[in-house]
Amino acid sequence: MSTAIRERSDIPVEQKWNTETIFADHTAWEDALMDVRRRLETAASYHGRLGDDPDILTAWMEFVQILFRDAQRVFMYAYLEYSVDTEDPQAAGWVSQARTLLSDVQAAIAFAEPELIAIDSGTLDEWLEIQPELAIYRHYFDTLQRKRPHIRSAEVEELLGQVSDAFSTASATHSVLTDSDLTFVPARTGADEMMDIAQSNISALVTSPDREVRRTAWTHYADAHLAFKNTMANCLLAGVKQDVFKARARRYGSSLEAALDAENIPVEVFHNLIDVYQANLPTWHRYWRVRRKALGLDVLHEYDIKAPLTEKPVQVPYEQAVEWIAAGMGPLGEEYVSALRRGALEDRWVDIYPNKGKSAGAYSYGGPGDHPFIMMSYTDDLFSLSTLAHELGHSLHSYHTWESQPLIYSHYSLFVAEVASNFNQALVRAHLLETQDDPDFQIGLIEEAMANFHRYFFIMPTLARFELEIHERVERGDSFNADQLIELMADLFAEGYGGEVEIDRARTGITWGEFSSHLYANFYVFQYATGISGAHALAKGVLEGKPGAAENYLSFLRAGSSLYPLDALKLAGVDLTTPDAVEQTFDVLAGLVDRLEALVAH
Repeated sequence: MSTAIRERSDIPVEQKWNTETIFADHTAWEDALMDVRRRLETAASYHGRLGDDPDILTAWMEFVQILFRDAQRVFMYAYLEYSVDTEDPQAAGWVSQARTLLSDVQAAIAFAEPELIAIDSGTLDEWLEIQPELAIYRHYFDTLQRKRPHIRSAEVEELLGQVSDAFSTASATHSVLTDSDLTFVPARTGADEMMDIAQSNISALVTSPDREVRRTAWTHYADAHLAFKNTMANCLLAGVKQDVFKARARRYGSSLEAALDAENIPVEVFHNLIDVYQANLPTWHRYWRVRRKALGLDVLHEYDIKAPLTEKPVQVPYEQAVEWIAAGMGPLGEEYVSALRRGALEDRWVDIYPNKGKSAGAYSYGGPGDHPFIMMSYTDDLFSLSTLAHELGHSLHSYHTWESQPLIYSHYSLFVAEVASNFNQALVRAHLLETQDDPDFQIGLIEEAMANFHRYFFIMPTLARFELEIHERVERGDSFNADQLIELMADLFAEGYGGEVEIDRARTGITWGEFSSHLYANFYVFQYATGISGAHALAKGVLEGKPGAAENYLSFLRAGSSLYPLDALKLAGVDLTTPDAVEQTFDVLAGLVDRLEALVAH
């Protein structure tokens, strides 16, 4: 593909996702938004009545699920339209409207959980027995009872719902800065030709074989963020203060406890990960040495971390990627594979290629009643193949959950989400390593794997340590500024590099500013690392043909939120309350380093 970034209007319709399956046009979207608003009055009519009798409770449970589903569809449509063209002020306005709607819905239904918790447990058990329609909500009610100490009065819950829109401003501001307002000085080739930098192509630029492209792309990308370091730091400080406020409002001992208790995850899971990560840093130090020697460099700089190790990069057109992904996922059966093919090739789940104004990164998004949607910027290489496999893992997880669960359990937690995505990558890599024996292909594939591990098993644990420190500072009554954040981040990366990588403290230290959403999700980033750990533990069983491994994994995909995340993973075959899976995954990482070292030595 050309390195020129196309306008959104120049992308052929067959390469764009099909948002018309959500709403036919913007008029239909506006009608849906107003319809949800009208139903907020109906929500108010249930206030004070949920404990009166089982019929009223049944009607409420059905009503509120559909209300929230429809509100989410309104937001989803607006967000999808904005994601692919962040320079469109009209789409930005739609997102703002939809976000306000979600906040109003949360405020309107805030009375419910306090009322449900107030129902006597014996009475509720009796209703569950005599009212068949209520039986499916048993796990939901059990979850509420477990949260009882942290649910406040109806008035307080309403207030917390009302502030959710205002509390999204810090994250939204940071995202607007990174997606729309940053100005990037173009990268430069070794022949002194200019190359545009955008959020949608930065990954391709920092993997360029031209070292000057990598260097200038990496430095100019960091410099653009550094120019707004104070604004971004203020946004992040606001986000952390909001996390601390919400944790204390719900009577938790810390933001970490509040984040994990929502899904019944002990804080030891977080600390186990960090402890195993720190103990295994020598594996990363060895990888940096192998990479430096393979590149023939005296000094490995941070912009060399993703430099190609072969002069014969593998070209992977989108359709070929889908075929290889489908083949790799073969052990899960024809139903899984056919849904994957249909979504990727026929039903336009995927918004495939880069365009000006497109958001950075990639994601899968959707909801019951719709198919999943994948945003990415495909660049015809092994990295894009892997990203597509990853997002299809999320999408097929959603697809199977929506097919199997009622609305109440039709979502799944962030904690399990990254298991499904990394599981797909693990199976596809294993398939390609077995079937593609060309050394350059193998090196390229291991490079891609190491890049993924770098993000999930190096960057994310480092961000998790950073996140813990800044939350604890605020919880102690301290604060922070941009320069303090940069120094903290640089120190953490220096430990991870172990003296094997030449560090640029300011540009490395602004890494936190380059993650405009992750650090606002209250201890989300560590779940990337636990996710990749669970994924490789489960993939091992499927690849080795362990009896029931594939079937148990599919049962996990279908479980949605009908089980607590740790229980759903135990159903699949992995226990993340112990450090075993994390340690096993470091063994996988060490094996990849061994294999790469042998390949580049020839």
